[in-house]
Amino acid sequence: MQRRAVAVYVAIFLLVGVGSYALITTAQAPTVSIDDAEYQLSDGDTFEINGTTYTASELSGEEEDGETVYSGTIEWSDPEAELSEQWSNESTIEYDDAEWEVAVDSGDEPDGFTLVEQLDRQAILEEDPDVGNETVEDEDGNESVIVVEDGQEVLVPADEYFPEPRSETFSSGDTLTYNNETVTVDTVDPNFVIVTWTGEETYSEDLEQEQEVTLENDQTFLVFFESDSSVGLIEDRSSYEAQVAQVDRFNDRISGLWYILVTSFSIVGLLLMLAFLPSRY
Repeated sequence: MQRRAVAVYVAIFLLVGVGSYALITTAQAPTVSIDDAEYQLSDGDTFEINGTTYTASELSGEEEDGETVYSGTIEWSDPEAELSEQWSNESTIEYDDAEWEVAVDSGDEPDGFTLVEQLDRQAILEEDPDVGNETVEDEDGNESVIVVEDGQEVLVPADEYFPEPRSETFSSGDTLTYNNETVTVDTVDPNFVIVTWTGEETYSEDLEQEQEVTLENDQTFLVFFESDSSVGLIEDRSSYEAQVAQVDRFNDRISGLWYILVTSFSIVGLLLMLAFLPSRY
């Protein structure tokens, strides 16, 4: 190949490559703004939807692999939530300032259950100055308490010394006071009991950049962090989607310019190599 022709082609491709690079370095990338967000929130800000108050919290941004990863939380509470708790058969619960065992009635379809108080025998012994602090067993395994009467130690059967445990029986639909709440026996199963009540429950949803969040009333918002201390919840996404499309078009054009730049300089290198190949004639 004649070197003069090579020089012309090299100049052309260099001009194309340099022009592409100039456009890449001077082009101003469009950004996404959310001036029309339904709610613009800082840490601790609140807003209300249909009588429910929502709070933004824990807004933050951390650098990971050269990118800022934003996160946060949206919280709300429902004072009239339907709450429930399950008690397994033969489990122990805290009730009436003591521990009680859950004893479900026998049978495939039990009518109810009984709460049986679990006596703290050790505490009872320690509170009585006239007895030893532990029970004893005879050769037959009978448990007794050592009681001092008139200076003499007397063995009293444990069943006679300790009071009869309290017990309370309940059926489906009955109510009782549990953890300062009036609860209703909803289900009695051979293996468990379910009690229900109405109370306040707190809910939360994580906030992530450009991800959806659904709140209690099934309203869905798009999350967009403008900084680590400000987040917007977008309901009408038309403006946001138009801006994202504009950013995508810009990135596609920049990718095309990079392709032209790399291709141009590759062709320049190839032409220079061909120009300096030794002639066979």
